[in-house]
Amino acid sequence: MHQAAQPQVLLDQFLVCGLGGLGQHCVVALKQFEVSVIAIDKKPPEDWEIPHLENLLDTLVIGDCRQIDVLQQAKIQQCRAAIIVTSSEQVNAETALAVRKLNPKTRLVIRSSKKNLNELLSEHLGNFVAFEPTQLPAPAFALAALGTETLGLFHLEGQWLQVVKRTLSPTDRWCNRQLLHELNTHKRHILYHTSSATSSFKAFHKWEPDTRLMPGDTIVYIEAIKPTSTDSQKLVKNTWYNPWHLLTRLKHLNWLTIKQQVTQFLRKPDQNRFKQVGIICGVIVGVLLLLGTVLYRLTYPKMGLIDAFLTSTMLLLGGFGDLFGGFNFTLPVPFWLRLISLGMTITGTILVGVFYSFLTERLLAARFQLNKRRPPVPQKDHVVVVGLGRMGQGIAEILQEFNQPLVGITLNTDFDMTVLPKMPLITGSLKRFLSKANLQTAKSVVVVTDDEMLNLEVSLMAYDANPESNLVIRTTGLSLSDNLAELLPNAQVLCVYALVAEAFAGAAFGENIINLFRINHKTILVTEYQIEGGDTLNGLLLSEVAYGYGVVPILYQKETGMAKLMPSEDISLAVGDRMIVLATSDGLQRIEQGTTITTSKTWQVHITRALTEEAQFEGANVLVRISGCSLNTARTVMKNLPQTLHLPLYKHQAQRLIIELSKAQVIAHLLPTNSL
Repeated sequence: MHQAAQPQVLLDQFLVCGLGGLGQHCVVALKQFEVSVIAIDKKPPEDWEIPHLENLLDTLVIGDCRQIDVLQQAKIQQCRAAIIVTSSEQVNAETALAVRKLNPKTRLVIRSSKKNLNELLSEHLGNFVAFEPTQLPAPAFALAALGTETLGLFHLEGQWLQVVKRTLSPTDRWCNRQLLHELNTHKRHILYHTSSATSSFKAFHKWEPDTRLMPGDTIVYIEAIKPTSTDSQKLVKNTWYNPWHLLTRLKHLNWLTIKQQVTQFLRKPDQNRFKQVGIICGVIVGVLLLLGTVLYRLTYPKMGLIDAFLTSTMLLLGGFGDLFGGFNFTLPVPFWLRLISLGMTITGTILVGVFYSFLTERLLAARFQLNKRRPPVPQKDHVVVVGLGRMGQGIAEILQEFNQPLVGITLNTDFDMTVLPKMPLITGSLKRFLSKANLQTAKSVVVVTDDEMLNLEVSLMAYDANPESNLVIRTTGLSLSDNLAELLPNAQVLCVYALVAEAFAGAAFGENIINLFRINHKTILVTEYQIEGGDTLNGLLLSEVAYGYGVVPILYQKETGMAKLMPSEDISLAVGDRMIVLATSDGLQRIEQGTTITTSKTWQVHITRALTEEAQFEGANVLVRISGCSLNTARTVMKNLPQTLHLPLYKHQAQRLIIELSKAQVIAHLLPTNSL
């Protein structure tokens, strides 16, 4: 793993099996590491998704990647890793077995969603890792859907970590008060700072520690958090059952609002069919009940109002025979009244039949949903997730983890109704489910079906329904992504293959890619390293790893110790240690090749004086701890003040040394090496 002391091993030859969309993006990601790439495909692609990609390939072999002779033609014996990403998981597994038969040392990175099979293959084949492209980028889609300042979200050692982008307002508690380096704590670390709205993220550590934060500044930082719900994230409950809200509605009720609600109600016959039938039946029953009561009361003045009402009720419930079944009447009943009574009985019988059928339909529907009754669709500030495949379900799970109101939509008639039982769910025709999802008041719409044309159609419909919503669209091709970005400039169009290709490429070098997120269109990989003998990282301080390779260590664990989040930069790496860093593909490339950013290690610290003898002693310890110099060198420097520590340091490292020396009552300042 990223060892520089064995030139006889071919480190720069990699094999990509399958040149579909994902395979082509993997080729591009590998070439960023300046390595040799060989590809296998059954036939030459008719249309290259990435223009001129064939020029990036050192060799293109046409054939079945499962065949031994094809793999030998691709020089598998000399390949450091094989990225197997055909569209068939069976082909991927068979190819992995064939590769391992020919080369027991080749790193295997395959595309597969079979979790149990992946574990078995990893156990029996070794040096093996599997990814599912639709699951790995789910956090990126979920964060885009939230429409908040959170850029990244992942789980490490039982702790949630989030990456936050924050633009400071004049009333912000950090404005005009704190320096950038003061924000770094054991739970938070600064990744990026800019005072320009047009500045874009290119690399870590490009900020000045002693910068005072001002209104309008933008910072990106990572911090450990505990997920909590906020008022804006709580599920919106049905306000009809809130008595105070009901009184408010009644208070503002007038003829205009009634007319508007009735018109809106009648314009949606598909959604309100049963309600409309019930209302019509209720109106007819009320009219007949009132008519019968009035007629019997006027015909028989001695009959009480209650008796007239009960007589009408009896007729509506089919009591004509009970009332007029005999020949001896206590009261003479005119023929016209009998005719009206018969009509009331017939109408009442029909309405009762309709009511029974309506009730039966409701009971049957409830019968199938009794065990897993889902909550109602939120009324506003919710996220609509269209497409509940593996990616959609992963997005919904993350949103539920942080109590974000949402509703899932699926066109799959075979969808497993036991999945995500606490999430509101809508099924049915395209137009119907979009109208039922309250798109007009939704905060975000996430379109992640497996059909790109359906994603396009749904996205345009969602935009027409609510142009102000935060629209997040899944694509697999760059051309569609670019065209959609122009058509819907405010939408976030995420190309799945472009997102995960860097993870596949990083894994090909033997690293464990845990997660990924984006900062200003730059993919950041959460990468795990295990320090081995002969490793280029062995013996380095974390500060040297961070500033030398342009990465951010966020977790350190000694072989037999506890894991530490946001570890001290003074820790020295040793064999067996575990480290997790945030890195761009450039950072991974530098670690892989063992090439540090030497141009930034151009600073020294000039120490003027120590205020006390104790400060002189403690200052030497600080020099050893932060700069990595020997104790003898540190003691010599501190005994001969003023003196310069003749050891090139990275700027952040040198500035931190000055800050820690000042805490120990030692005065020092920064010098560029070319000034000496």
